[in-house]
Amino acid sequence: MEIALDTLPAVVTDAPLASTPRLALDIPQLIVGEFTNRAGFERLLPSTFGSREWLGSETDDLLFDDTSRELVAAGLYLPPASAPAEAGIGLLPAGPRAVRGGLRAQERRDVALAQTTVLHCNPEARELVCLRDLGVVGGGAPLDARIGIAPGLALLVRAGDVVGWSLTAPARYLTTGYADADTAPPAPATGLRLAECLALITRPLIDEVMDQEPSAWHRLRTTERALREQGDRGEDPVRAAALHQLVARLIEDYENYRGLRELVSGVRGPGKGAPPG
Repeated sequence: MEIALDTLPAVVTDAPLASTPRLALDIPQLIVGEFTNRAGFERLLPSTFGSREWLGSETDDLLFDDTSRELVAAGLYLPPASAPAEAGIGLLPAGPRAVRGGLRAQERRDVALAQTTVLHCNPEARELVCLRDLGVVGGGAPLDARIGIAPGLALLVRAGDVVGWSLTAPARYLTTGYADADTAPPAPATGLRLAECLALITRPLIDEVMDQEPSAWHRLRTTERALREQGDRGEDPVRAAALHQLVARLIEDYENYRGLRELVSGVRGPGKGAPPG
């Protein structure tokens, strides 16, 4: 089977990536490859080609070995927006079944594979789906293939083009930075909190948080409390700590944003602009 990665043709092989994906919301990126930090990733660049994210380029990382032209690493960025319920991403056909396979580029040249723009994660975080745009759902045509390029990770293909990717049981792969994910199975509560956090760090909810919308702040504080209590119980502590760190930083970022806004506007009144409790 041949597919297109932007303008780069590639064929599906029988050798998927063996590395376990790492879902790092602090980057935020899904990382696959034999490296343990950013420096390790950058050491791959001189001997690889493909799609590489440069500052502000809004492209994903898909690196192919110069000699074999086989896929050796991937870095897929999380979209900045969550799909509205009426978009129907959750209704994306489950078929066809994911077929495990790697990729071999047909040509040795660089391309720019655009990052996905919209995501959907069901409330229990059974699957994370990231799409090129909502037209993938609205087009009505079924997917041609789901290519399982790594454990749990599939590229979504329609009419020969890669139109997105999906990650089954995303909580299993949750981590921070480039660290390996916890090998223990995730707690059910972690999946619930992951779905909540994905909504909190993407539009439209992130905009509502920054605009002090009471309902958004209630959701943020509720998630923060639930994660703190989960950590206190020692329930899936590593993943709970990763999510709590994300939410705590979101609150801190808002406080810094509010302080800067007040400085610019000259507002210093007590309680002015304080977020709802």
